[in-house]
Amino acid sequence: MNTKQTITPLGDRILIEPMGEEEFKKSKGGIIIPETVNKERPERGKVIAVGKGKRLENGTIVPVSLKKGQVVIFAKYSPTEIKIGEKEYYIISEPDVLAVLD
Repeated sequence: MNTKQTITPLGDRILIEPMGEEEFKKSKGGIIIPETVNKERPERGKVIAVGKGKRLENGTIVPVSLKKGQVVIFAKYSPTEIKIGEKEYYIISEPDVLAVLD
C-alpha cells in the first residue's frame, strides 16, 4: 500500500494549503473581535501544485500563471475542500485567485 499520495490538479486548477489569519483582530476602538465573525474560512493560502493549464477550443493549452510556493488570496466561496489524512487543502480554478502576495 502506498502511504504517500500525490495530488495533481487538472486543467487550470490549483491545489492550495490554507493559511490561517491571526486568530483575533483588534478594532480601532480597541475591542478584540474573533476572526470567525468576519470569515468562515481562510481567504489566503500557499500554492502546493498547479495543473498544466486551460485548454482553448483550438486545442492550445494556456499555462497557469501561478507557481508552487506562492501565497495567494482567493475568492471566499470558490474553493472545493478536500482532506488527505489529517491535512485540509483547497482546489480552486485560476480565475478565482484574486492576487499573489509577495
